[in-house]
Amino acid sequence: MRAASSANDAIVASAPAMEFDRVTARYETVEVLHDVSLQITAGSVFAVLGPNGAGKSTLLAVAAGLLPTTSGELRITGNPVAGLDSTARARLGICLIPEGRGVFPSLTVSENLWMMTHLGTSRADIEERAFARFPRLGERRSQLAGTMSGGEQQMLGLARALTTDPAILLLDELSMGLAPKIVAELYDVVVRVATEEHLTIVFVEQFARTVLSVANHAALLSGGRVLAVGTPDEIEAVLQSAYLGASNHPTVRTASSEPEHRPISLSGKAP
Repeated sequence: MRAASSANDAIVASAPAMEFDRVTARYETVEVLHDVSLQITAGSVFAVLGPNGAGKSTLLAVAAGLLPTTSGELRITGNPVAGLDSTARARLGICLIPEGRGVFPSLTVSENLWMMTHLGTSRADIEERAFARFPRLGERRSQLAGTMSGGEQQMLGLARALTTDPAILLLDELSMGLAPKIVAELYDVVVRVATEEHLTIVFVEQFARTVLSVANHAALLSGGRVLAVGTPDEIEAVLQSAYLGASNHPTVRTASSEPEHRPISLSGKAP
């Protein structure tokens, strides 16, 4: 459990935990995010959905301090963070797990976990917490990470991130390339930690049904713009109506009166 006096507790004590206020961002000359506004409440599980190229990963990069905004403002618990780089934001409790699992393949499971001792936690404590959450990792503690399955590597990446006691956890395509059973197991751990420790989680996913089942709120992005924000039921209804051509769906905040016509998987693949 996190110490009550930690910097992270200052983040989770108020809402919204993270706020995008008309944020625009670009890679060199290409503008990727256009006037994005979102509020993410502390302790919530927030899903960001959209097709490839929607700007989802860019949104997380901006949040983590890996990409600056070109206009607008990003605030953490009401405080602008434009001047803070990724290291400074990590000290505030913002943790990004990028697409691709983020483990060291040539190190063992235990050695990957020991990399996190620079934060002051002992090897024994890190292993105890990681193996309690993911018993399978305990069984493979001496195995090279690169020889494990994709799901096990994702477990290890998630276990590493959770040892930092983040206040805001940013997850980019957690389910990519994994079997549904493994995805469900990962989501179960993340949501349990969010509930027990009041952790704020932002999921980026293409498979809507997968993440909407665990989210409190969700946003639909396309072309770098927010098309809709609402509860999971509202967002799923928007997706269904867009796909089926239905004209009736619950009232939900949208940037356009007609959502983009795309299937619920948003990736062209069956969820």
